[in-house]
Amino acid sequence: MPMYEFRCNKCSKNFEELASADEKVTCPHCGSTDTERLMSACCCMSGSGSGSGAESSHSSGGGCCGCSGGHCSTCGH
Repeated sequence: MPMYEFRCNKCSKNFEELASADEKVTCPHCGSTDTERLMSACCCMSGSGSGSGAESSHSSGGGCCGCSGGHCSTCGH
């Protein structure tokens, strides 16, 4: 199952969840099922080069290409 990002419409918290495409997801913060799937960018992984194989495609060399903040909880960068 893929990891999706969600937002709870009741408490406005964002969270990640492993879920099938049509599965109803419950907010881990307040228990509401009034959630919506967010559009998210994928993490770009590379199997070549030195390191763990989870390298960014950014030429700047830091963070994940799918994360504007430079890191994400999905890939650990």
